[in-house]
Amino acid sequence: MQRARSEHVKNTEDLHVTETPTDLLAEATALAPILVDLRRRLHRIPEIGLRLPLTQAAVLAALHEIEQDHAVDLEITTGTALSSVVAVVRGSRPGPAVLLRADMDALPVTEDTGEEFTSEHPGAMHACGHDLHTAGLVGAARLLVAHRAEVAGSVVLMFQPGEEGDHGARVMIDEGVLDAAGDRVAAAYGLHVMSSVLPAGLVTTRPGTMLAAADTLTVTVRGRGGHGSMPHLAADPVTVAAEIVIALQTAVTRQFDALDPVVVSVGRITAGTTNNVIPATAEIAATVRTFSEDTHALVEERLARVATHIAAAHGLTVDVDYVRGYPTTVNTPVEVDRAARVTTTILGPRGFMIAPRPISGSEDFSYVLQQVPGTYLGLGATPRGTDPATAAYNHSAQARFDESALPVGAAVLAGIALDRLAQP
Repeated sequence: MQRARSEHVKNTEDLHVTETPTDLLAEATALAPILVDLRRRLHRIPEIGLRLPLTQAAVLAALHEIEQDHAVDLEITTGTALSSVVAVVRGSRPGPAVLLRADMDALPVTEDTGEEFTSEHPGAMHACGHDLHTAGLVGAARLLVAHRAEVAGSVVLMFQPGEEGDHGARVMIDEGVLDAAGDRVAAAYGLHVMSSVLPAGLVTTRPGTMLAAADTLTVTVRGRGGHGSMPHLAADPVTVAAEIVIALQTAVTRQFDALDPVVVSVGRITAGTTNNVIPATAEIAATVRTFSEDTHALVEERLARVATHIAAAHGLTVDVDYVRGYPTTVNTPVEVDRAARVTTTILGPRGFMIAPRPISGSEDFSYVLQQVPGTYLGLGATPRGTDPATAAYNHSAQARFDESALPVGAAVLAGIALDRLAQP
């Protein structure tokens, strides 16, 4: 995505949110002080996992404030198995429903940004920008309520915990979020801010696969321990584990189509306690990324086969634990076209680009897009004056986000929903 950025955007200052305002963007920009305040309050109180009581309370307060300001009932409900919030904005006329989603959870990261609103919870940080997602969806809610006379149908607002590995979207689907308006939503939309790679204010997406599937592979090699001076009397699992690591890299280039790639990154190798003792076991842990469901269906058996037979060739055995994580995030082409048209209308032609290739990160919004059409967007939030190519990436303890992305995200999400529900 970096090469495409340089081709389309020569100067990050070209994308200031007030450069090409439309009515919707101007309205969103007027909300910026409210959204920034909410974002900073959320940033100070990051919570991890499925239970986010402080975050939920802040979102509920923000939605109740909208109800009071506009004398409207948002039909707010909360989750049972997680601290979710769902609200429904009803339009002035009957019609279908669409869904807008924001994830709310933080990461187990100790913040090192120097921000004046830094995390007050040791060991937890909004390092992935979910505080911006949440505040931005509150902004979209305000815009939709203000424009509900134009809406034929309903908008479901999905405030979701547990995106960072806890499958919160799947839990919310099980609890009925897709049917919160009464009928199954006709489409769903979400976005993710990026603290690097994209300049602030630039929106991107693509038809088909937008994000990879992410699985975890753990291989325990079982041998026989012994003295390091006499390896022939032992069955060394360390050398076999090392051979498996290399063989996994060969497998992804020789057993899978190069145009439908597999990424295997071994992040941990554990074995032994000292230098002259051959241990009885060694463990390898890796992340596995795939970009199509066809390849996703094959990868477990093929990688397990490599590990099993390499170990067998040396007279050892392995235990393979393969855990499937989030599936691929696949955008619906017609909804990508809608997002492109609406975003270009709101931000101007330099505010949107089609991503040339998928991103190897993963997202549990994929569960929503398995059920209904829709699209997932990327939104640049690299701090101004910082090179997107070298800025701290999402999940970094130094990740910082440009808050000008807040009104952009709110306007784009609201605009896409309004466009979808303005159809006869």
